[in-house]
Amino acid sequence: MDTAHILQFVDKVISAKTGKHLNDLQRKIIEGILKRQKYSDMADTYGCTAGHAKDVGYELLQMLSDVFGESVDKGNLESVLERQLNLNINFGDRTTNFGNSNTINYINACSELSTPTPDKSQPPTPDYQDGTNQVKIEMIGKLRQLGLKDEEIAGVLGLTLEVVKQIE
Repeated sequence: MDTAHILQFVDKVISAKTGKHLNDLQRKIIEGILKRQKYSDMADTYGCTAGHAKDVGYELLQMLSDVFGESVDKGNLESVLERQLNLNINFGDRTTNFGNSNTINYINACSELSTPTPDKSQPPTPDYQDGTNQVKIEMIGKLRQLGLKDEEIAGVLGLTLEVVKQIE
């Protein structure tokens, strides 16, 4: 991962959530964490006290936890950012780029999915509940956090508006 790309991504996400951009110290802290530096080393590079750098770092990691919906700390920042950077979404006339393309990436962890024999005595399961669309269902909350309306989410994910509205 290229540091400039990471900083641009984090700045864009923080700005979308808070309306503010990363300041120079926050940028140094992200770089320092990714380089596995101590707060005292980051503070020396920036020209502040280690305590101030640590306080700003703590607030930044809390903000990232809120934005990404998962706990973020010095030890897992890199892996959280790698996961989040793999999300690339095209919103039609406007694009939010969280990676290198304008598509939604899916990871198939199984080489082949088994298809169970349907039980004819049970009503058919709605399409949105199958394993293939479960990823889409999980994305609804994240897309809402980014400020998308249900109609936009339905269009992006290829789901019906009714299905999107049913998901809390």
